[in-house]
Amino acid sequence: MRAFIKASTRQPQRLLATAVGLAVASLAVPALAEEQGALQLDNVSVQGEQDSGYKTESVSSPKYTAPLLDTPQTISVVPQQVIQEQQALSLRQVLSNVSGITFNAGEGGGGSGDSINIRGFSANANMQIDGLRDSSQTNRTDTFNIEAVEVIKGPNSVFGGSGTTGGSINQVSKEPRQRDFTQIGASLGTDNYKRMTLDTNQTLEGVGTDSAFRLNLMAHENDVPGRDEIDRERWGIAPSLALGLSDATRLTLSYFHQTDDNLPDYGVPARDGKKLAGVDREAYFGWKNLDKDEVESDAFTVKLEHEFNDSLSLQNLTRYSRIDRDAVVSASHVNTTGVSAGRYKPAGPQAYGRDVTTDMWINQTNLSAYFDTLGLGHTLVTGAEISREDYERITYNHGLASALYPADGYALANPPGYWSGPVNKTRSADTSTVLDSKALYVFDTIALDPRWDLSLGLRYDWLDGEYRNTALPAGTVTDLETSDEKLSGRAGLVFKPADNGRIYVAYGTSFNPSAEFLATSGAGVSAATADLSPEKNETWELGTKWELLGGRLQLDGALFRVEKTDAREELADGSFVLAGEQRVQGVELGVTGKVSEQWNVYANYTFLDSETLKSVNDPSREGQALGNTPPRSFNLWTTYELPAGWTLGYGARYVSERNVTATDSAKLDAYWLHNAMVGYQVSKNLDLQLNVNNLFDEDYVERVRQNPGTDARSSAIEYGDARAAILSANYSF
Repeated sequence: MRAFIKASTRQPQRLLATAVGLAVASLAVPALAEEQGALQLDNVSVQGEQDSGYKTESVSSPKYTAPLLDTPQTISVVPQQVIQEQQALSLRQVLSNVSGITFNAGEGGGGSGDSINIRGFSANANMQIDGLRDSSQTNRTDTFNIEAVEVIKGPNSVFGGSGTTGGSINQVSKEPRQRDFTQIGASLGTDNYKRMTLDTNQTLEGVGTDSAFRLNLMAHENDVPGRDEIDRERWGIAPSLALGLSDATRLTLSYFHQTDDNLPDYGVPARDGKKLAGVDREAYFGWKNLDKDEVESDAFTVKLEHEFNDSLSLQNLTRYSRIDRDAVVSASHVNTTGVSAGRYKPAGPQAYGRDVTTDMWINQTNLSAYFDTLGLGHTLVTGAEISREDYERITYNHGLASALYPADGYALANPPGYWSGPVNKTRSADTSTVLDSKALYVFDTIALDPRWDLSLGLRYDWLDGEYRNTALPAGTVTDLETSDEKLSGRAGLVFKPADNGRIYVAYGTSFNPSAEFLATSGAGVSAATADLSPEKNETWELGTKWELLGGRLQLDGALFRVEKTDAREELADGSFVLAGEQRVQGVELGVTGKVSEQWNVYANYTFLDSETLKSVNDPSREGQALGNTPPRSFNLWTTYELPAGWTLGYGARYVSERNVTATDSAKLDAYWLHNAMVGYQVSKNLDLQLNVNNLFDEDYVERVRQNPGTDARSSAIEYGDARAAILSANYSF
C-alpha cells in the first residue's frame, strides 16, 4: 500500500501556528492513490513541495478524480508555505490571496460570524473541513492546524451538496507525517501581538505500519490594528494519531479544540458606503462592558482507509463537532434624527445576546476504482454521505432602549464605549432546528484517448429540516418542516494539445434550498418559505491550464458565466415567489509556482460582470451590479531567496470600486494594499521573519453591510487592519 503519511521535504520557516480555528480532521489521502491506475497519472502529494514552490498538484478530496492540471474547473489552493510567509492567522486573511472573494459585515451581513462571497454569491453555508461540511457560522480565527485552503469556484453541488452558487471553501487539516520534527514558534508585534505555537511529529516505531503522532498547540492574543483596544485571545490544541493496522489498512484519529474570547466589532456607522462625518475609524460603537464573543470549538474525526488492491480502495470519514458560542453584540448603526448635529442615538440591536450550540454528525464513504472498459480508462469514485446538524439558540437582551439614552444622544466623535445605565437581562426567544442530509454520488474521469479526457459527476441530495421557535415571554410557538431533494450534475471535456497544456469546457449545476442556512444561523425557513422549491444555478466555463519551466510554474485562464434562476423574492404582502434572476460572468487568470529556483509567485486576477436580470419586488435593481461584487480584483504574493539566508517577500491586493447593494448607487472606494516580509535563516534550526502588513497604512473598507442606511438608522462599514508589524522566530529540530 502506498504510504498515506506523507514525508515533508521542506521545513516551514516559522508558524505552524497560524491556524484556522477549525477541526483537525484528516487529509483525504486517497487522492494520492487515485492518481495511478487507468489514467496512468503520476504520483502527486496533496501539498506543493520544495521543487514546485507554491504550486499544488491536486486537491485533497478523492471526489476529484484527476490532478489540478486535468480538472476542468477553476480551483485556487493557498498552500501552507504562503500561509507561513504571510503569517496569515484567520481564514479571512488566507482568502485575501484569492481574487473574486469579498466579505460582508457581521451584524446585518448574514449574522454573527464569517460572511464570505465568491463570485458575488454567499458561501456562508459552503464551508468544509477535509471535504466534510462545516456549517456552523462562527469566525474562523486561526490556522494553527491548517495545511492548506482550497477554493473551488462555480456552482458545484455535485461536490459539496446544496448551495455552492459561487463556489465552496475547503480547509485541509494537518495530519501525521512519516518524519520526526518539532517546530516551536514565538511572535511579538505591534498592537500587543503575542503568539506561541508548537508543531511536533513523532513516528511510532514498532506500532503497526508507518504509524505516527502529531500535536499542534497555539496560544495567541492581540489588539485589532487600527481599532480602539479591541482584543482577541485564543488557545488551541490538535492531536492526531495515524495507525497502520496492516500494509493495506490505515486508521487516523484526530481531535481539535479551540477557545476564543474576543470583543465583537461591527465597525463604524456609515451612509452610502462612507463613514459618517466626525466619526473616527478607531472608535468603538458598542459597549465593551457588555459585548462579548466566547467560543468553544471541539471536533473528533475518525478516518479509515483500506486498499483492496492497486485498483480498488475505500475511505470512510466520520466526524462529530460541537461549537458553543455565547455572543453579545451591538450594531454600529446610529440614529441622527432628533438630536443636535454631530450627535446620535444607537440604532439596531444593542447588547443583543445569542447563546448558540451547534452539534453535527457526518459520515462520508468513498470507493475509488481504476479500470478499463472497451479500451477506455476510468478513474471512478462512488460514495455516500449522511449528516445531522442540530442548532439550538437562546436569544436575550439587556434592556437597552432609546428611553435610556441621553436626550441629546452621544457625540459621533466620541462614543462612550461603556454602558453606565441599568441592565435588565431578559430571555427573548428559544430557537431549535434540525437538518438531516443524505446524498449519493458518482464521479468518473474517462481517458477517451491520450489527448481527450471526459469528467462526469452526478449527486442526488435529500434534505429534511425542522424549525421550532418559542417567542418569549408570550410563549408563542412556531413549528415548521421543510423537505427537498435534487439531482446535481457536472461535466467537463479536457483536450491536451501538449504534455504540459490543457484546454477545457465544463458545465455544472447547483441549488439553494430554503433550509440552506437552517443549521448555519437558524434562518431561512418560515411559513412563507418552507414549501418553496430550491433556487437553481448553472455555470459554463471555458479555460486553459499550462505548466511551464519544467512543471514548476502553472498558468491558468478561464471565461465563465454563472446564472441563478428562480431566486427567492419577498413581495409586499410578505409572501415569497421564485421569480428573480441574476448573472455573473467574467474572467479568471492565475500564475502559481516558481519562476526560478529562488523566485516564487502566487498571483490571480478576476473580472466580474454582475447583473440582476429580473426582480419582481424591486424592478429598479434590474440592470444593476450585485452588491459587494467588485468588477476587478487582483492579488499577488511573491518571495525571492537571496544569498546568505535572506528572503524578501512582497504582497499586493487591489479591489475596484463596488456597489454597496444592488438597489442604489452607493459605492465603496477602490483600494490598493501592500505587504512586505523579510526572512533570515540564522542557523540550520533557527529562522527569523519580519512581516509588515498594510505597509502604507491605507484606510480601506474590507467588509460592509449591504444596506445604504438612512438618517434614522445608518448602515455600517468595517475597516481592514491598519499597519502592523510582526517579528517571528521559529526553532526546528
